[in-house]
Amino acid sequence: MAGAPDVLAWTCPLPVRDRARVVMGHGGGGALSAELVRDVFGPAYGGPVLAGLGDSAALELGGARLAFSTDSFVVRPLFFPGGSIGDLAVNGTVNDLAMSGAKPAYLSCGFILEEGVEIGVVARVAEALGVAARTAGVEIATGDTKVVESGHGDGVYINTSGIGLIPQGVDLRPQRVVPGDVVIVSGAIGVHGVAVMSVREGLEFGVEIQSDCAALGGLVEAMLAATDDPGALHVLRDPTRGGLAAALNEIAAASGTGVVVTERAVPVPPAVANACAVLGLDPMYVANEGKLVAFVHPDAADAVLAAMRAHPLGREAVVIGEVTDAHRGMVVARTGLGGTRVVDLPLGEQLPRIC
Repeated sequence: MAGAPDVLAWTCPLPVRDRARVVMGHGGGGALSAELVRDVFGPAYGGPVLAGLGDSAALELGGARLAFSTDSFVVRPLFFPGGSIGDLAVNGTVNDLAMSGAKPAYLSCGFILEEGVEIGVVARVAEALGVAARTAGVEIATGDTKVVESGHGDGVYINTSGIGLIPQGVDLRPQRVVPGDVVIVSGAIGVHGVAVMSVREGLEFGVEIQSDCAALGGLVEAMLAATDDPGALHVLRDPTRGGLAAALNEIAAASGTGVVVTERAVPVPPAVANACAVLGLDPMYVANEGKLVAFVHPDAADAVLAAMRAHPLGREAVVIGEVTDAHRGMVVARTGLGGTRVVDLPLGEQLPRIC
């Protein structure tokens, strides 16, 4: 029939999963991303280190414990309220290292530039990246630049890799999560994704929404120092692609435990809630770039929460739930009406190109 929709070309929000080509949802940090890793990259690469699938890999090298991570950034637009692709390139990798408890030290930086992009734009991005690195206390130690033909990129893409030292006694990974653990989030969720979308689509929500983009290394150090036992922190995650929902689901699946979240306890700013209502989004699935979620032994939860609230990047930290031995591998939210709902791993990507 003439003019009939091409169903197989649909990619968002629920792309057809049985297909032979990559769709945007494969980059969303949800179920499609997990399938790509499980079915394509995992079998090709193999190895026990990669099998951990953490934000960064914990490595033993020359008697030292290192965290090693890499990330690529393709955000559109390049500049948005509260940050830029340059800020993301530093803070995203620094935060991945920090989620292993490491003190980030060095980054590499690779630029992929599209022919025709203004040198002034590249200079603004590079300057923002340098400022972010100095703020985070890391050094850009090596880098690379490539140029692709006009029409084969989107101005500027960046890849950064980073290394850092993991202190003795620190062991942060999902497999250490046990029933009874307290779940803490460091502050308001959904801010970054909505900030980027508001600029991209020219939307106004009454107030300007600023990205939460920030380096979390100092906050993690404060949390680790809050108790005499650094092992009281079981796992940390920065809920970027796929948002808080994806981070919680990944931890529940890897640990074989259930997670119960009190929906009303999850901090969603009114501006973000309003924007998500207009856009038809769930804040739990919207990306963050300056927040973390922590699973903490109940005996240490009060001390860790107090340390977080004493830090500028954690002053809005709240307890949002707990770990249970019921519904293993699943995340459930208690609603304000007294019922429960399953918070599933997102399939595709609500907001593409936000990091």
